[in-house]
Amino acid sequence: MISYILGIIIIYLLYRFIFGFLIPVIGASRQMRMKMRQMQEQMNNQHNQQTQGKSPTNNTSAPESNGANTSTSTKGDYIEFEEVK
Repeated sequence: MISYILGIIIIYLLYRFIFGFLIPVIGASRQMRMKMRQMQEQMNNQHNQQTQGKSPTNNTSAPESNGANTSTSTKGDYIEFEEVK
């Protein structure tokens, strides 16, 4: 009688371990591998585009204006200004 109860408890614990821990861990690791593979492919595609001279159209430099304030520099994030009193 005690051996049946111990057997049922062991089967229950194995069931909880497999479906509560093992399967979620395997699923998460599979998902992480897929995401890492996608990121690697994306990085390779960007690297190939840059080496072939086909860089994306993301231009980070500020457009030059032909207005009255042409002496200001468009390099970087610094904007020259005058203090008004």
